[in-house]
Amino acid sequence: MNIYVLMKRTFDTEEKIVLSGGKINEDGAEFIINPYDEYAIEEAIQVRDAHGGEVTVISVGNEEAEKQLRTALAMGADKAVLINTEDDIENSDQYTTAKVIAEYLKEKEVDLILGGNVAIDGGTGQVGPRVAELLNIPYVTTITKLDIDGTKVTVTRDVEGDSEIIETSLPLLVTAQQGLNEPRYPSLPGIMKAKKKPLEELELDDLDLEEDDVEAKTKTIEIFLPPKKEAGKVLSGELTDQVKELVYLLHTEAKVV
Repeated sequence: MNIYVLMKRTFDTEEKIVLSGGKINEDGAEFIINPYDEYAIEEAIQVRDAHGGEVTVISVGNEEAEKQLRTALAMGADKAVLINTEDDIENSDQYTTAKVIAEYLKEKEVDLILGGNVAIDGGTGQVGPRVAELLNIPYVTTITKLDIDGTKVTVTRDVEGDSEIIETSLPLLVTAQQGLNEPRYPSLPGIMKAKKKPLEELELDDLDLEEDDVEAKTKTIEIFLPPKKEAGKVLSGELTDQVKELVYLLHTEAKVV
């Protein structure tokens, strides 16, 4: 089975976001595998171990993503592909990323593609479905369980706190939701083996793509931090007095009554 995983390099969840010149300042920041993509990598490895085949992890971005790809290889993936667009694309969005990935995959024999439900930085959840549409294959998002029997696939997906069970078939793209599995930590032997596993680096020219072919469909107008929350007020005194003061504050300050 030919299994591909879409992986994004994102800010560490513990990082403090700093804006400079209207852009996010990445100087000195720590980066990790997008946490939802870790579920996708883990599931891909489990599917391979159960059904045979090969797991290839794909990332689009700059050469710094090699570190996260090596981590995916240390977890147990077989191959990695970095499509380096840093020197070729000035502005990109979800369409750009999906177009590049789909162009790489269109000549491949694809059985299963997995990705994270969303990236913790952008949070759009668009790349996976866009790739599936460009490849003309079915897709199911926010999955919490995946069962494969030959070419038949049964998927359980999260639906606003409830579950939905869908039957479909390979080839298929799915995006992983929390609860699908428990991602493993890279072991020391896995880290050592990862150094020798193949990591291919490509550019747009290798995919016969021009910058105009992957021009962003959206434009970021402004990036800003949410406003600071004001300190709350603690009411004191008799209960009837607190109720009166609360109603007064809701009317005069909050202006909700």
